[in-house]
Amino acid sequence: MNIYDRLTDPVAFTIFLFTLFLPVLVGFITLRRMKSQSDFFIGGRAMNKFVVALSAVSSGRSSWLVLGVSGMAFLRGTGAVWAVAGYITAEMFQFIYIGRRLRRQTADYDSLTLLDYLESRFDDRRQLIRIVGAVIIAIFITAYVAAQFVGGARALSTALDIPVIAALGASGLLVLIYMVLGGYVAVAYNDVIRAVILILGLVIFPVYGLIKIGGFSVMIDTLASLNPALIDPFSLGVGVIVGFLGIGLGSPGQPHIVVRYMSIDDPDKLRLSSVIGTFWNVVMGWGAVFIGLLGRAMIPDVQRLPEADPELIYLVLSSEFFGPVLYGLIIGGIFAAILSTADSQLLVVASTFVRDVYEKILKKGRPITETKKLKISRAVVIFSGLLALIMAYLAQDLIFWLVLFAWGGLGAAFGTTLIFSLYWKKTTRTGIVAGMITGTLVIILWKLYLSDVTRIYELIPGFCCAALAVVFGSLLSRRD
Repeated sequence: MNIYDRLTDPVAFTIFLFTLFLPVLVGFITLRRMKSQSDFFIGGRAMNKFVVALSAVSSGRSSWLVLGVSGMAFLRGTGAVWAVAGYITAEMFQFIYIGRRLRRQTADYDSLTLLDYLESRFDDRRQLIRIVGAVIIAIFITAYVAAQFVGGARALSTALDIPVIAALGASGLLVLIYMVLGGYVAVAYNDVIRAVILILGLVIFPVYGLIKIGGFSVMIDTLASLNPALIDPFSLGVGVIVGFLGIGLGSPGQPHIVVRYMSIDDPDKLRLSSVIGTFWNVVMGWGAVFIGLLGRAMIPDVQRLPEADPELIYLVLSSEFFGPVLYGLIIGGIFAAILSTADSQLLVVASTFVRDVYEKILKKGRPITETKKLKISRAVVIFSGLLALIMAYLAQDLIFWLVLFAWGGLGAAFGTTLIFSLYWKKTTRTGIVAGMITGTLVIILWKLYLSDVTRIYELIPGFCCAALAVVFGSLLSRRD
């Protein structure tokens, strides 16, 4: 199925190119706002509630939602809904409770990163929290960024029928240009644009598809005739369902998401951001599931998809459903949305190295000008982006599961420690370090040796074990 033929239409190709290069334009527009390290990493704590809401939603979803969830719904049917239910619920409360308290405390401590906050909160003069946290971020964020680049390259390669290596190069170049120009502000505003385009596709797509197939009941009847398990959301089994619901446990530990809360101008506005973000999370999550179900009803045989890959069902149906304008917009939007997580995570890598390692450890106590900090930050963005591109090319994997591994690692290591730091007064530095190390080790070991045996998502045992480590480590130690 040569879906790239659709982009030979001049109108579709023009719209497609416009969506690709729009982020670069935003980068130039926001360049003048980059005057300090705070501007580059958290937008000077001056972002409004709508930008924070849509940016948090967009940066948290990307290829995992557009390609991964729709592909899973194609294969497993309505059971895919559990994969979105957990994070939607968790993030609804996270905006209000974790977000507001974190915004206030990071402002009090003048913290620009999550590790900044944890070190200040526990007066960690030995900087164990910062060192351990930087290593963990390097492990999981690198895998995360590589997964996003793979997703973007696959979408671009399939749409244009170009080699994957060329698509990877184009993906990286576009992201690095606007990130170097506008930093966090460019990333946040581009996330809003991408969220709007993505929402447009995930709303129009299911509605039009249901009309074309003859309605919801026709789709369900078709799926039931193929396999009754496709319309039974409980067919996956208790273990898998619990695992998918447990995906929500990872939300508090994602540095690229929690930084959105740190960037808002008024922490009380996060209540409204919660409403906005939750609404669009639901719309996009259900949209992705419905697209997978529609795809299976219309194309029962996965062998009819490009490379027999169910994660390309979104691209295939787009080529069949829409005219050149909508097709170009949706395909370009998919590609751009995939990169919305990659850019946010590259910013985390840059802030971790420049702020947490270079400034606070290697150059501790030495004055560094804001101009030099910005130059180093931009250089790190370029270097880490190129490294992620190389890893993406050498270690291509299924988007859905690679993202879940990185999501789980960050969630177990930082989610538990962040929650305890905000809500349990007896938490100590030792408990935080113990929680981060335990969460990381359990995630890796469970993924390697127990995941297939137990069929339980590694984030659940990782999160629980990390929480126990924080409690026991804190009770067995005394605050300095």
